[in-house]
Amino acid sequence: MNMKFRLSVMNFLEFAVWGAYLTCMGNYLGIAGLGDKISWFYAIQGIVSIFMPTLMGIVADKYIQPQRLLGLCHLLAGVFMIGCWWMGEQAGFGSELVDKSLFIALYTLSVAFYMPTIALTNTAAFTILKNYGMDTVRDFPPIRVLGTVGFIATMWFVNCAFIDDSGFGFTLGENAHKFQYTYLQFLVSGVLSVLLFLYCFTLPECKVEKKEGKVSLVETLGLNAFKLFKRRQMALFFIFSALLGMCLQVTNGFAGPFLTSFKGTPEFADSFAANNATMLTSISQISEALCILMIPFFLKRFGIKVVMLMSLFAWVFRFGFFGIGNPAMPGVIFFILSCIVYGVAFDFFNVSGGIFVDQECAPDIKASAQGLFMMMTNGLGATIGTLAAGEIVNAYCGWEGGYLVGDWQTCWFTFATFALIVGITFAIVFKPEKKPIGEIKH
Repeated sequence: MNMKFRLSVMNFLEFAVWGAYLTCMGNYLGIAGLGDKISWFYAIQGIVSIFMPTLMGIVADKYIQPQRLLGLCHLLAGVFMIGCWWMGEQAGFGSELVDKSLFIALYTLSVAFYMPTIALTNTAAFTILKNYGMDTVRDFPPIRVLGTVGFIATMWFVNCAFIDDSGFGFTLGENAHKFQYTYLQFLVSGVLSVLLFLYCFTLPECKVEKKEGKVSLVETLGLNAFKLFKRRQMALFFIFSALLGMCLQVTNGFAGPFLTSFKGTPEFADSFAANNATMLTSISQISEALCILMIPFFLKRFGIKVVMLMSLFAWVFRFGFFGIGNPAMPGVIFFILSCIVYGVAFDFFNVSGGIFVDQECAPDIKASAQGLFMMMTNGLGATIGTLAAGEIVNAYCGWEGGYLVGDWQTCWFTFATFALIVGITFAIVFKPEKKPIGEIKH
């Protein structure tokens, strides 16, 4: 079977697992009695990303082949996510969770093992592509596109799927038991995670790089990836990655509750946007898929600085368009535009950054370096950004009648202002090397 196709299947399942709940989890948390903790649920993903991707990167660099470790992590993530579903099942549809602490614990364990798999997926794909004589800059983006397709597929599934007394089916209309408002989204994610666990063990070997001669304690622990900070270019890259990472989970956490809140306003209650928030926001992922295919051209033509600048200013428009839109015409056009620019905002940073890190690192620290990149973006950056965003939202909005309502416009404009300041600062401070270094000597 074509190796690029097999890696595409891996990426499809990797992000399908995430897409099942990432953008619609907030709606269920409100029903489950955890509405004021939405920011913490997304921050948990960032907190575990501070250390878990780095730890798993060390293991993949030194001890276990990355594609096998990827599978083991998904097995554990899937089992714990199915546990979240089971707790919701015990409480019943539309009911608050009985043991909220246990639910949070199971969710935390699940994402603790899921978040490292994003970096491990990159490491496995890059290694296998090189082993088969392919070019990562040219061949990886089309493979990564299937990850976005997988994310979209499960978003649409949970948006349209419902279950009631007559059984399971699909609908675009109202239904009390639509997956996007219930704990069933966690079952979809958990089952896909276990499926990917099985699939990972069919992938080719990614042999662990063995260091010849005496190995220092720093190298044994995989901490030599932090030597990347000795280069000014890489230090600034990681610092601004963390700042840009502060934007990553804001719309994932609050776009769903924001759009759904319009159901509480009579003039917007029956609008498509208010009743199908998950499907509307999936336009963001469609944009992602198209933008990923543009990355090789932009990265080779303009370099990492311009690509990251495009991402930063795209975040300004992402937040700003949400601030001025509404579910009716012509306001809904701004929601759609916000989703369209998301592809540039997310991919021109996340995917290009992963490629950039891979090119700048020696073979024996590639997995650790990808883990470090993940730690700075989805770890430190996303944690601080999500918690700060949660404080802002809680200050201006509150739960009323099952909807998170309030002064959303001020919230979105505040986020846009932050992205603008970071973008201008990055343009002034970051000066990439004219001739990229292929390896870090150590």
